[in-house]
Amino acid sequence: MVETILKPEPIDADRFRPFGDVFDAEGEPDMIINEGRCGRHHDKVRLDVGTGRAGISLFRTRAVEIPYALTVMERHPLGAQAFIPMSEDPFIVVVAEDDGGKPGMLHAFKTAPRQGVSYLPNTWHAPLIALRDDAVFAVIDRIGSGNNLQEFTYDTPVMVSG
Repeated sequence: MVETILKPEPIDADRFRPFGDVFDAEGEPDMIINEGRCGRHHDKVRLDVGTGRAGISLFRTRAVEIPYALTVMERHPLGAQAFIPMSEDPFIVVVAEDDGGKPGMLHAFKTAPRQGVSYLPNTWHAPLIALRDDAVFAVIDRIGSGNNLQEFTYDTPVMVSG
C-alpha cells in the first residue's frame, strides 16, 4: 500500500467548522467586564454534552516525533470535546468526515500559539498531537454513562509531516 503523507496547514476557523470550532482571545472582545480590566470573548465553542455533564480534565502529554505515524483515530458520539493549551505552543490537529462508521478523508491543521479547538460529537480526530514535551491541556468534555469512545485503527500508518 502507498504511504499517505499529510501536511498540516494553518488552521482556519471556516474550514474547520464542519468538525468543530477554533478559538482564541485575539481581536476585539465581545464585552468588557471586571471593572473594565477584562475583555470577554463570549461563547466561542459549540459544546454539546448531551445527557452528561461538562467536566474539566487536565491532560499532560509527551511530544510526538515529526513525521508522526498516525495509526488511530477516535470519536466521541455522546458529546463534544474542547482542547485548551495551557502554554503558547502550537499543536497538530487531524480530523475526518465519517465514511460509513470509519474515518473518511483526513484533514491536518496546525494551530497558532494560544489557540484551542473543539470537536463536535461524532467527529473523527487523532489523539492529541503535541509538538513539545510536557504539554498540558485543559480538556472540557462530556462526563457521564454510556460508551463515548470509538476508535479506528489503520492497517498502514498515515504519516503527518511538520
